[in-house]
Amino acid sequence: MNKIYLDNAATTAIRPEVIEAITDSMKTVFGNPSSIHQFGRSAKSVVETARKNIANHLNVSSSEIYFTAGGSEANNLILWNAVVHLGVKRIITSKIEHHAVLHKILALKSQYYFELEFVQLDQFGQIDLIHLNELLEDTSLKTLVSLMYVNNEIGNILDINKVSVLCKQYNALFHSDTVQGIGHFNIDLQKTPIDFITASAHKFHGPKGVGFLYVKKGISVKPMLIGGEQEKGLRAGTENIHSILGMEKALTISLTNLPKEKVYIQHLKTYFINKLKEIPGLQFNGISTDATYSSYHILNVRFPIETDLLLFNLDLKGIAVSGGSACQSGAQKGSHVLGELLHEKERNKASIRFSFSYQNTIEEIDYTILILKSIITT
Repeated sequence: MNKIYLDNAATTAIRPEVIEAITDSMKTVFGNPSSIHQFGRSAKSVVETARKNIANHLNVSSSEIYFTAGGSEANNLILWNAVVHLGVKRIITSKIEHHAVLHKILALKSQYYFELEFVQLDQFGQIDLIHLNELLEDTSLKTLVSLMYVNNEIGNILDINKVSVLCKQYNALFHSDTVQGIGHFNIDLQKTPIDFITASAHKFHGPKGVGFLYVKKGISVKPMLIGGEQEKGLRAGTENIHSILGMEKALTISLTNLPKEKVYIQHLKTYFINKLKEIPGLQFNGISTDATYSSYHILNVRFPIETDLLLFNLDLKGIAVSGGSACQSGAQKGSHVLGELLHEKERNKASIRFSFSYQNTIEEIDYTILILKSIITT
């Protein structure tokens, strides 16, 4: 049976070079970076080199990068700091954010007082920047805007340049969940002055359980995890050295190969879209078919059938995809993103997120189309 992985927005396979880097570090670097002896100093040195290299990719200082256990922790850390320590009295977000953001904001709202505003969306899930401007100019309260760069379910790309300009104009803090963007797009934080961004290594062919947080210089944040002075006092716990080195390697390779791999993956997506259009009644969620405003690696498709078994049937044929955010799989809940965008009749139809990597092939796309047509027409 064919085994075809088209769920790269959920997680990616680790690159062979990254596995090698992790394995080599396990053999040679085992000291605690907090220890003052030569083994500790050696470990500290490689961690700080990795921090510097990651910072260089974003055009920031290494002192602005903090290592975490992933994007969810990084998002939680910033949102908690905003309300508890940074004096934020108003948060503006959207109803289609990742639950690591949306659920954290709602949890904070149940514990602390602040105003919560949701920016309007158009029918395709695009942020209404005019409404965002109106919300920002409507108050003098200290405000945090939290909007994701690339939506993990429908692939819509936020114009972070325009949002950062608006936030600067109204003296608001800007936090962006960039988990689906880091490693897939070049981000220069000198040109696009975002205050906080987050990343998770397993989204760009690195190891799971490690990520990083960027905090703009001059903003003081406090730890949620107490018990040590690691990560410049922001996160207690011995650093995950081997995964950090793997993350740095994965990010470097992803950005080095980006010009070539982006063209290749976009070609796969475009080819897939054209083949899918041969299925009568099929529609695309969000702006999935737009090559400019939708990420080249995510496609969300709505099929002309009402069934909960499409994912299962594809899996039986060896095709791995997602019906929404992977964090929701197994929870027996529909996508909150599609729930915001689609009318009830359309929500009942089977929607699938396909997401691609450099490892996918045209032959895999052809096989997937063949299986989809056989399922839809029977």
